[in-house]
Amino acid sequence: MLKAIFTWWNGATLGQRFHIGRRGVFVGQDEQGNRYFEARDNSDSYDQRKRRWVIYNGYAEASKVPPDWSGWLHYTFDEPPTQTPLKRRDWEKDHIPNLTGTVHAWRPKGSLTRGGERAAATSDYQAWSPE
Repeated sequence: MLKAIFTWWNGATLGQRFHIGRRGVFVGQDEQGNRYFEARDNSDSYDQRKRRWVIYNGYAEASKVPPDWSGWLHYTFDEPPTQTPLKRRDWEKDHIPNLTGTVHAWRPKGSLTRGGERAAATSDYQAWSPE
């Protein structure tokens, strides 16, 4: 309960949920559980377009939004992916969020978080010593 009151990075605050619940209409939900809303009218918009919101499922990270929903949020697509899904090509990979800064981030051999030791390379630096 305290997280919902004071933290914006864990989903949405109570104030945001109240405002979106009062002013918005539920549009859809993605595979990760993020929920998307659009304003009922453009009374609180900046440029005569209906505002669009996302309430993240868990930690609020923009890279958790799939490409089709990101395009809808940024007004690239007029229709949400629930009405007109984005066509996928054979060569496209599944969307994965950016894991930098998390415990699941990729850490190469030799990084400090993996012990800081790596195998010696043939082109390693040779220290200069005076003769």
